[in-house]
Amino acid sequence: MIGGGLGLAGVVAGGLAAVAGFGIGSVLTPVLAVETGTRLAVAAVAIPHLIGSAQRLWLLRRHVDRRVLLGFGITSAIGGLLGALLQSIVAAPALAIVFGLALVATGVAELTGWMRHVRWSTRAAWVAGLVSGLLGGMVGNQGSVRSASLLGFDVPKESFVATATAIALFVDVARVPVYFVTQGSQILALWPLLVVSTAGVLVGTLLGTRVLHRIDDKSFHRTVGVALLALGAWTILAQP
Repeated sequence: MIGGGLGLAGVVAGGLAAVAGFGIGSVLTPVLAVETGTRLAVAAVAIPHLIGSAQRLWLLRRHVDRRVLLGFGITSAIGGLLGALLQSIVAAPALAIVFGLALVATGVAELTGWMRHVRWSTRAAWVAGLVSGLLGGMVGNQGSVRSASLLGFDVPKESFVATATAIALFVDVARVPVYFVTQGSQILALWPLLVVSTAGVLVGTLLGTRVLHRIDDKSFHRTVGVALLALGAWTILAQP
């Protein structure tokens, strides 16, 4: 039962990530956590996340915005790693609620069109990258807060997703070895579930990438806004 659910969740997660720039961890982690607990689920889902991000980047490699990647991307990746290291020390329901409120506010701003008036300067982009990565790393949903911050850049939809994916891949390459050092045997024991979820992610990514190329900018921004709003609301409501 859990295997079939993970396969379907993987398709949904891969498709969402290909259209909105995030979603694999947000969708797969709660499903797998039912079987393993949250801590192990976060580590294990890093595997399909890494593979799905690599596939998505390959498909969209020509659209990566190097200016955004080298500014916002580097500081976002650094902040994400620092946040992940601090997670066990500072993680608390109050922090998750702040994170959720930030996503809800950004989702509303995007749906109302206000977010399109926000444009990061070079210095602001570096600060936004660091802060968004730090907050996302501490709460465990780096992709969503990264995409929320990327809305402050005037880039086409393909560049938005491709650049978010490249940043995510940097973080994945750095964090996966850490997970294997600390929880390697437990992760390997889940290999049947990881194969099923990864296969779903690969299929979903292919389908989602086709959708991304076909939808117009208005539909793209609406999709990102709704995804951020939904994840923010879920983050708040899930707190004890």
